[in-house]
Amino acid sequence: MHTIMLKAKLHMARVTHAVLNYEGSCAIDGELLDMAGIRENEQIQIYNVENGERFTTYAIRGEEGSRLISINGAAAHLAAPGHRIIICSYAHYAEAELDNHQPALVYLQEGNHVSHTSNAIPVQLA
Repeated sequence: MHTIMLKAKLHMARVTHAVLNYEGSCAIDGELLDMAGIRENEQIQIYNVENGERFTTYAIRGEEGSRLISINGAAAHLAAPGHRIIICSYAHYAEAELDNHQPALVYLQEGNHVSHTSNAIPVQLA
């Protein structure tokens, strides 16, 4: 049996570009991709904090150090520059991998600079 688990998350990224006339995808600064362990062409889920839109696309490598987050193609209708988004990737894990699995969590602040990283989502309190 395999379980789908969160593999990586870029939390509170800011959209820098929305390019309608582009061949789809989401361009992400290569340094951020590497830090999160997201591969080029890997399927990603994007959750728009500003308007509640949720959509699936794939990651493409943006210029390293650019802090680029570009929503491209038809998805450009779902997010605009300045919007805060959460970018997640998921993977299938075998039962034996689950006990030791830890996602790569990258938390961003203004300008898409990394504030901190973690491997555990904080416990939500009531």
